[in-house]
Amino acid sequence: MNSSNNILDSIRIVLVQTYHPGNIGAIARAMKTMGLNELYLVDPREYPADEASSRAAGALDVLDNAIVVESLTEAIADCTQVFATSARKRNYTRPQVSAEEAAGWIKANPNEKIAIVFGRERMGLSNEQLGLCQQLLYIPGNPEYDVLNIGSAVQIVSYELFKQFGLHRDDLVSTTETSSIEASAESEEYASQQDMERFYQHLESTLSDTGFLVKNHPGEAILRLQQMFARAQPNAKELRMLRGILGSVDKLTNKT
Repeated sequence: MNSSNNILDSIRIVLVQTYHPGNIGAIARAMKTMGLNELYLVDPREYPADEASSRAAGALDVLDNAIVVESLTEAIADCTQVFATSARKRNYTRPQVSAEEAAGWIKANPNEKIAIVFGRERMGLSNEQLGLCQQLLYIPGNPEYDVLNIGSAVQIVSYELFKQFGLHRDDLVSTTETSSIEASAESEEYASQQDMERFYQHLESTLSDTGFLVKNHPGEAILRLQQMFARAQPNAKELRMLRGILGSVDKLTNKT
């Protein structure tokens, strides 16, 4: 099992299409303050940038080690559990948890590779990007003014993680929300996002060959299937079994 410090080291913060480079620097500072250091930047508008460096203060090492990728799929490919973030609850078919509950879930599942995804300053995450995530992490606030700066959002989430893994004072660590799920800590690791994407491609191909899907218009059916499997969160062993089932169907349809 990973130690608390190792868990913090392995939690990835992902920023999607960040508009202001200063926000990237401020987020690096917020992360380092709370013991986080793994930062991925998905298609940032302007980076590297002097403004990012100046806002990072003493967290230039986090910026220097940040990895820039073109898509969210790349950023989370090796992750087994991905949290999308939002300022409020949404019409979302997957589990919705507060920042504190998310930290508790991560504590109860210490062997998972975690990514926490933050969207664009003005528009957040697209529906397609939300579809790549297993859980929605929301930060409750004033319902009449739920506009939260992205740097503040990262700071809040980072603090909840630090409470769970960076501190050792019982009066600061909340366990009420997590006691019922502690038993899952030793369960087999979830399948990685990369493996899930390969499974979805295989699933769509097989269902098209059987005639269940119209090849050029898989439409809503495949999306609903993806949502169903995302809710189920199969582990690596279960995913191999599902791929085996698809392979058997492929043989029956004479697929080469």
